[in-house]
Amino acid sequence: MTGCIGGALAVGGIGVLASGQRELIRRWRTWLMAALLVIGCLWLGAGGAALLAGLLAVVAAIEYARLTGLRRADLAVLIAAVVALPAVAWRDPGDLGRALACGLLAAALMPVLTADPERGSRRAAMGALGVAWLGSLAGIVVLGDAALPVLFAVAAADVGAWCGGKLLRGPALSRLSPAKRWGGVLGGAVFGCAALAAMAAVSGIPDALTPVHVVAVVMGAPLGDLLESMVKRGAGAKDAGTWLPGFGGLLDRIDSVLVVLALAVIL
Repeated sequence: MTGCIGGALAVGGIGVLASGQRELIRRWRTWLMAALLVIGCLWLGAGGAALLAGLLAVVAAIEYARLTGLRRADLAVLIAAVVALPAVAWRDPGDLGRALACGLLAAALMPVLTADPERGSRRAAMGALGVAWLGSLAGIVVLGDAALPVLFAVAAADVGAWCGGKLLRGPALSRLSPAKRWGGVLGGAVFGCAALAAMAAVSGIPDALTPVHVVAVVMGAPLGDLLESMVKRGAGAKDAGTWLPGFGGLLDRIDSVLVVLALAVIL
């Protein structure tokens, strides 16, 4: 399974080096570092998956709070919730639903406890959205052995969406992001499904390629991209951050993953 990912990175590396485009080379380097981190954590088992999900959730929560203007108290609740969810999924998955409900309630009540009549309703809405959206990272734990194939498929779908958008174009996907085209959706679907099939073939994991994962990747990847575009447009921001070479912030990199994981777990 890791050989499949390594092969894809190697082929991609040759391609971007041949292109000579600095932006693509920077993105490939980021892909390489991300792949090493993800594979290393998942190699440790369910505990490593919970650790990976928690680390990603903390960084994403900080970026999300900055975009949506949440206060420190809201951010504290958000971080506590999105870190607790992967831990609960690891130690007692049967309580995951109750943990999510507690996180949503805490995020909604924080503006009440801080007596904020002017911005309270928006803070409650943004806080609850953050818990539900970023809390879906717990799906890395819930999916078990299928987590790595799904994550790899989402990464491939992102590449396919970029290629399809450039080559096939087509009408705009949504007013939320006019630059995204239906050609990108088609390219992402083809690359994502191909990645799932390849991982299923080389990993020996029967759950790597299922109708649920196909639907989650094909539908969730573009919807996750549009969801983050909506949040960023509301904040008047181009990127969630600037620290991740070639991508901006972590949210810019995992926006598709979040919705795909949520759909995979729900379905």
